[in-house]
Amino acid sequence: MSVLIATDLDRTLVYSRAALALTRDVLPELTCVETRDGEQVGFMTSAAARLTAALASRAVLTPVTTRLPEQLARIELPGPPPRYAVAANGGVLLVDGEPDRAWQRRVAAAVAESTSLSDVMTYVRHHCAPAWTSRVREAGGLFCYIVLGEAGAPDGFVVEAAGWAADRGWTVSAQGRKVYWVPRGLTKTAAVSEVADRVGAELVLAAGDSLLDRELLCYADRGIHPAHGELFSSGWSAPGVRRTRAAGVLAGQEIVEWLADRVDEFSRRSAPPAAAIG
Repeated sequence: MSVLIATDLDRTLVYSRAALALTRDVLPELTCVETRDGEQVGFMTSAAARLTAALASRAVLTPVTTRLPEQLARIELPGPPPRYAVAANGGVLLVDGEPDRAWQRRVAAAVAESTSLSDVMTYVRHHCAPAWTSRVREAGGLFCYIVLGEAGAPDGFVVEAAGWAADRGWTVSAQGRKVYWVPRGLTKTAAVSEVADRVGAELVLAAGDSLLDRELLCYADRGIHPAHGELFSSGWSAPGVRRTRAAGVLAGQEIVEWLADRVDEFSRRSAPPAAAIG
């Protein structure tokens, strides 16, 4: 019997220095879980780090992220390395750190029905002005994104871009200073479902903060999202999905505590009845 925990990372479990500003209260003691070029750039509360390490030995803890594998590799969650990880918004399924080739073939077939990435990149480069766009990036030949300048995108841009993308089989999601264009067939949920089948999961728990996590939260038996991010800002809700009370890195801690409580409940329900006495 197993519990699968499928959790987004950035602004869900892991917080950059910029994302720490989302926290409404005094920052607690932090643990670094990501370094880049020798600099500490990603954090959890120390309490969340300890709980995460314990969870990794009690459930199939699976990071699920839009990050590419090389970006995901910078994060070291507390506890043993996860057997499974989902990168590139479901485009890459990592098993013991290596891409699963059979999964990649399935992804290629799933995204073939959408407008090509090259056409989407043409749109993005034409409509994202250098005055408010600091970078345009293609991600592993699967999707693309922009990094906004300090002023952000013009009013109405994301809505307009989402409408254009929807007509072509793509979705648009704004996360912090990044805006993503992702083909509709490329989903975190499909990859997590594959992991659930492989491990024989009897309970699937999920956590995430963006519109790209919405389907995953609905797929899971139970889900949670923080009181910040796209889902929170849009007022989104769904049966079986709760919202944290806290925001920022303290929401990340609340998420880990909630996950641990759900695993405890499952363990109690699954325990064999005590032998009769006498």
